[in-house]
Amino acid sequence: MFRILLLLSLILALLTIPLLWMNGYAIAGICLVLFWWTLALGFRYRSALVPYSFPIAILGVVTLAMFFPKPFQEVAGFPLTGLINPLIQVIMFGMGATLSWKDFAAVAKSPKSVILGIGLQFTIMPLVGFGLAKISGLAPEVAAGIILVGCSPSGTASNVMAFLARANVALSVALTSIITLMAPFITPILMKFLAGQFIEIDLLKMMWDIVKIILLPVGAGLLVNHLLKKNSIGLDGILPLVSMVGIGLIILVITAAGRDSLLQIGPVLIGLVLIHNVLGYGIAYGCSKVLGFQEQDARTLAIEVGMQNAGLASGLANILGKITTLGLAPAVFGPLQNITGSILAAFWGRRKKEADPS
Repeated sequence: MFRILLLLSLILALLTIPLLWMNGYAIAGICLVLFWWTLALGFRYRSALVPYSFPIAILGVVTLAMFFPKPFQEVAGFPLTGLINPLIQVIMFGMGATLSWKDFAAVAKSPKSVILGIGLQFTIMPLVGFGLAKISGLAPEVAAGIILVGCSPSGTASNVMAFLARANVALSVALTSIITLMAPFITPILMKFLAGQFIEIDLLKMMWDIVKIILLPVGAGLLVNHLLKKNSIGLDGILPLVSMVGIGLIILVITAAGRDSLLQIGPVLIGLVLIHNVLGYGIAYGCSKVLGFQEQDARTLAIEVGMQNAGLASGLANILGKITTLGLAPAVFGPLQNITGSILAAFWGRRKKEADPS
């Protein structure tokens, strides 16, 4: 099946080239979307390639939105960007429902790693994002989107990448949870300080918006998990799938909404976002090793810092009514970090796990 799907994806890719040459953009777009999705499905049949399946499927989603944006912009007069925040809340609820108080035990076991992770998260990415925004030459609202991504907390995808990278998964979960719960208070302050010269920021309103998007659904998820306890086992299998579908839909809607702008500034923005993402991995890993942290903890901190909650950043851009400008950087960062994160996790995952000195 792997070979059949790989061959089919190759045929679809080869068909795309002459179709584009003959200006058959609609059919070429369909072939290209099917190429990514067939390739993603094929990768599910090779254990070593499974981590790349979801990022490749997301590339198919982005391609779909770029070639056929109108169906994903509005339906019967309803702008589909109105679905972004509810989808984020569903994802945050899923995060809360799969957490328990035991997940925070890593704080007691390795407080230094947690403190360093929080410090790196709220310094490296915001400051690097600010620097890139200043030198980007992009329109102020678009440049501010780079800062917005940097000021956002880490996303739940980092926990999966930490597992694949043979990193400290318990520490990853604890950091994601704590940083996410701190975001309603720290993200708006960072945005006011760093992005205030690019766009107007209402500090208190942004705090309340993030509380609604993060704290309330995560709290509800934690409550459901606590009440159901053993009966929540079925949710553990369903909620990750719901989250993946939700992420795909968010990227689809955001990309479709900002499609015209992406065609104009896409290469520049992709380059800046890639630098932002890679520097997050590299600086966090380097700081961790210099300070004498174990390899597994250093990997965890690198992944936590480099991978951001692009969905939350998109939701905030949508609330501000700037999804087609402020939301462009999050729209690019989301798919890109899944690709780079998968590559990094696969590289580390193949390396021999360092022995625990204890």
